[in-house]
Amino acid sequence: MSEGNVAADQLRLFIERIERLEEEKKGIGDDIKDVYSEAKSNGYDTKTMRAIVRLRKMEAHARQEAEALLETYKAALGLE
Repeated sequence: MSEGNVAADQLRLFIERIERLEEEKKGIGDDIKDVYSEAKSNGYDTKTMRAIVRLRKMEAHARQEAEALLETYKAALGLE
């Protein structure tokens, strides 16, 4: 087998793996949407839930910095 065929086969395998992972990602995305829909039907505010999920992904120091900056901006605009 020539080197070109090996490279083409390897490329095809990479592409197929990516395609499978993209399909899994779509499925997981659909599952997440379902959970948010269920939470909404139980009276929860999904916009706030999404904000909490974003905050929980952040490291503690980054979250504290973002919250302090938000408080500073709110105070500057008289929103406190």
